[in-house]
Amino acid sequence: MLVVAHRILVINPTSSEALAGALVDTLRSVRVPCGAVAECLAVEDGPHEVESDEDIRVAAPRITTCISRNPGFDAYVIAAYSQPGLAEARTIARSPVFGIQESAVTLCAGHARRFGVLTLGRQPVQRHIAYIRQLGLQDYHAGERSLEIDIDQALTGADTLDRIVENGRLLINEDGAENLIFGCAGLAAFRDGAQRELGVPVIDPVIAAVTIAAEMLDE
Repeated sequence: MLVVAHRILVINPTSSEALAGALVDTLRSVRVPCGAVAECLAVEDGPHEVESDEDIRVAAPRITTCISRNPGFDAYVIAAYSQPGLAEARTIARSPVFGIQESAVTLCAGHARRFGVLTLGRQPVQRHIAYIRQLGLQDYHAGERSLEIDIDQALTGADTLDRIVENGRLLINEDGAENLIFGCAGLAAFRDGAQRELGVPVIDPVIAAVTIAAEMLDE
């Protein structure tokens, strides 16, 4: 009997070449559970990064268009922590759609762990807080700290890990975080180094979403 692997499409809503490359590297490096296959695709003419409300406005319809043009997947992952177009995508997709913020925070809460979020900039923080309250998980949310860099600086700069460790320590020691979440797609390459330096689990939200999607499809 031929067993066909489940296919998961990871949608990059930005035009950042650095992020596109980082997402491809992430999916190559992770062992997707249950034999599923994860592929990455960038939207057409997306914003350079998804930080502001305007970025979300631009990215959201491009997400739904991407899903409509690629109907043959068993699940979709929106690879931006602000999850542009998530609600709209869930109304038009024939397969489940996963947001990486939702996946990461529910994973932490499911293990009864307080989580701190490392964002690139400060713009999305209040949006993240509002969404966590919407999910009813505010009691698990220790706080958020900003690295004060953009996506290209994060992926090409020499001091990204230092910024992660510095702000991660603040989240742990001052805010009471037991786990840390990268509040951005594309930072998976820094996860192992951050965990060694900080001594707590560090969650890459794209890996979390792909893993949850694969496990759900295997049920």
